Amino acid sequence: MSLSARRLWGIFFLTVTTACPAMMVEPPACAATGGTSAQVHTTSKPLQRRPLRRRGRRRAPPGGVWARNAVLIDPTTNEVLYEKNAGSSVPIASLSKLMTVLILLEQHPDFDRLVEVTRTEMAGAGRTQLRHRERVALRDLLHMSLMCSDNVATRVLVRESGLSAEDFLARMNRKAVELGLARTRFVEFTGLDERNVSTAADCARLLRAAAENQTIQDIMTTRSYAFRSATRPHMVANTNRLLYGRYEVRGGKTGFIGEAGYCLATWIHTQGRDLIAVVLGAPTAATRFADVVRLVQRTAPPSAAPN
Repeated sequence: MSLSARRLWGIFFLTVTTACPAMMVEPPACAATGGTSAQVHTTSKPLQRRPLRRRGRRRAPPGGVWARNAVLIDPTTNEVLYEKNAGSSVPIASLSKLMTVLILLEQHPDFDRLVEVTRTEMAGAGRTQLRHRERVALRDLLHMSLMCSDNVATRVLVRESGLSAEDFLARMNRKAVELGLARTRFVEFTGLDERNVSTAADCARLLRAAAENQTIQDIMTTRSYAFRSATRPHMVANTNRLLYGRYEVRGGKTGFIGEAGYCLATWIHTQGRDLIAVVLGAPTAATRFADVVRLVQRTAPPSAAPN
């Protein structure tokens, strides 16, 4: 082919590809089905979308509560109104402090006496308002122990009880036997050790014994408490949220460590009736209170006039 002929073919090819650029593009994948993309769109089934799930309030599981262990009793008649694994021994966290305080009060301490906080009590005790060498009255430490589960305050109380640590612990376990807490065992004073174990049923009896002491009951039902140490002011709030609701609370104690989950033992008077509820191993802090409210609402007679 001559040079002029080749130039003419080149000009013709360039003109065609410029006018029809789609010829240089890969055919769409739908072409393999034997039709154009438009044809496939009109003949295929519409895309089926899954309906969106609406997030609502989760219902309580079978058994009525989220907690792994629970019990509800009438302390007047000792009737068990509800139970869920109530006889299983499990870690009880700071519910242990109910027994610690019972043994402390048996020593008749001088609540006005100022004592010093040391590094020994602070080591591994978790969050606290107290400081090394701060001087605090025993009365104020007792409020901190029961109202906000302060482990440092609890350790100082045991140190200042007049008993050795071994003797104090032995008395805690002996008291458990006296109260009929057959499946309860303590290895230390605060509940930080998961080997402090009890059952929901035993914890209900323990709370009842503690709340019958007027000093303990007064502290457990105090919403907030202000005091001053030798050097600075303090304010503590009660961790039992039921105190801020509609129920008349006659006692209660919260607790938490990882092995125990969220725990609550509380004594409620509602609609002319006393009820002691214990939940152990709740999955969240809020759930333990919701569990107790659910049990109380199911059990309290609706026809009774509010008290």
